[in-house]
Amino acid sequence: MSGAELDAYCQLAIDSGATGARQVQPASVTTAPWVRWKCQFGCTGYNRSYTCPPDSPTPEQTRAMLDSYRRGILVHTQAPHTPDILERRAASRKMLVDLEAKMFLDGYYKAFVLLSGSCALCGGECAKVRGEPCKNGLRVRPSMEACGIDVYRTARNSGFPVNVLQTRTDTRNYFALLLVD
Repeated sequence: MSGAELDAYCQLAIDSGATGARQVQPASVTTAPWVRWKCQFGCTGYNRSYTCPPDSPTPEQTRAMLDSYRRGILVHTQAPHTPDILERRAASRKMLVDLEAKMFLDGYYKAFVLLSGSCALCGGECAKVRGEPCKNGLRVRPSMEACGIDVYRTARNSGFPVNVLQTRTDTRNYFALLLVD
């Protein structure tokens, strides 16, 4: 795949609702053990979803996976705080998994997307809490944070502005990493 072909997928992400999308080299993605600790100590989703720690890949496993790819796309979506923010976030996550599927069907068999934040496909409590298998196994993807990716550093390395939210009503910046080949 040429850079121009990858640019076409970046544009498709933007046309589908993303704020921005840029080609990245997976080697520029920062992983660190402290990121998972932030999940374990400070997030209510810890051990309550199949896509969150301790069920998600470790930073070491993530680094090994990233190192098996040469190119990727970092997708940025801004989400102003509005009453429908959860629905818009779910639509964005669906769009990204659909883009991964399109790339796979276009012949990029290694395409795999890492999303942001905890999974919400079930619309509430994850089946894990009830000891049941995941109902959305074909569409579920782990978040970058759950896998030990320092999203702030990775976004900044790629030229995206990202800052810590100061209030719950601040515009949120979500990122996803679509690994290509």
